[in-house]
Amino acid sequence: MIRSAFFIPNKPARTDISPDEFPRLARNRRGLLWVDFSGETPEASLPILESFKFHPLAIDDALQEIHSPKVDDWGEYIYIVLNYMMVNPEDWEAMIDELDIFVGRNYIVTHHDQPMDFIDEVWNLYQRDTRHAGEGADYLLYRLADNLVTHYMPIVEQVDEALDEIEDQLFARPSPATLQKLFTLKRILLTMRRVTLPQREVLSKLARDDFRVIDPRDRIFFRDIYDHLVRIHDLNESLRDLVGSVLDTYLSVVNNRMNEVMKTLTIITTLFMPITFITGFFGMNFFEPAAQLLGWTSKQAFVLMLAVTAMVPIIMYTWMRRRTWV
Repeated sequence: MIRSAFFIPNKPARTDISPDEFPRLARNRRGLLWVDFSGETPEASLPILESFKFHPLAIDDALQEIHSPKVDDWGEYIYIVLNYMMVNPEDWEAMIDELDIFVGRNYIVTHHDQPMDFIDEVWNLYQRDTRHAGEGADYLLYRLADNLVTHYMPIVEQVDEALDEIEDQLFARPSPATLQKLFTLKRILLTMRRVTLPQREVLSKLARDDFRVIDPRDRIFFRDIYDHLVRIHDLNESLRDLVGSVLDTYLSVVNNRMNEVMKTLTIITTLFMPITFITGFFGMNFFEPAAQLLGWTSKQAFVLMLAVTAMVPIIMYTWMRRRTWV
């Protein structure tokens, strides 16, 4: 889908513009042109991008969708790559989409494969209030980047809540599913770290370097986004440390439970070892009546052996208790 809008402050926005008018409107300093490509094929996007006179290398980068966050200065415009991360809370699958942005003095072109909610939010904001167009294309870039970074916070909160639930379940009923979820959260945090680190460098360049299409007075906005990314990165590092601690605790709990099980089985085995010896010894048929040992089969001998069989485990358990083995 290709959508376009031309904003003039305090006037209704003009939408559904013909691609033939894009070059002319891009040179119109009175307004702001925004062209958004969402899930459009490279064949359909290429002629329109070429009409803006973008460099072939920049166009090729935008259509390939395989790049890490970066910013390239082409003089009359800058080309920016940002990554948008989404997490499905049901199966905890992380998805990353690339957002390519061309920013000129009074136009901006965005290109992405999947629909992005934060872009729709900014689009609707500019549709409702065209006064924002008077701030320039660099301010629109700030709005897009700020909304993108803001969408990382719900992911951080979801991971934090999931870790709290795991900690509550850890001592009650740890299971292999708990371990699997821990590794899933760790993978999500590693993915977020891989995405936010280079984006932090991009925002640092926008806040400090001298770009022709960015007003020096607007650099403070990008510095604010940079600060947000630094905070998100710090939270990410803290959560990664917490995941490692929870993982160590899980392994300790499992080992302690295993030790308790082994301890219980050892006690049972130890208690029954003397009984097994006694019953095994007197169950051997080597005493014959000819040896005048018929007393072993009397009622008194049966009662005595029954008493010994009952008392031996009790005596051994009391002895192990005094040794603090149980």
